[in-house]
Amino acid sequence: MQTHKAKRVEIIIEAPMERRLTEALVAAGVTGFTVLPVLGGNGRSGLWSREGQVSRAGGMVAVICILREDRLEALLQAAFPLVERHIGVVSVTDCQVLRAERF
Repeated sequence: MQTHKAKRVEIIIEAPMERRLTEALVAAGVTGFTVLPVLGGNGRSGLWSREGQVSRAGGMVAVICILREDRLEALLQAAFPLVERHIGVVSVTDCQVLRAERF
């Protein structure tokens, strides 16, 4: 089965910023992404968990995008102004997809 090169971008950001981030991605031409809740983790500020939180305000979400490499710069340009000012991580990895026409 033939695979095609693509980029996988994961953006972990504070949950209240989810809508602003996804709107910026759509405005930059990103045609697909998935948003997942982040249950906990460990970083510069130490261990944290969603356990016991009443609202989304203290939580984090992961926004995952898979796209063609020629669309990567537009996505990063859209995401950076939001992530720069808030708690968050952006990672970019190479991946392979089966149906290139979807990306």
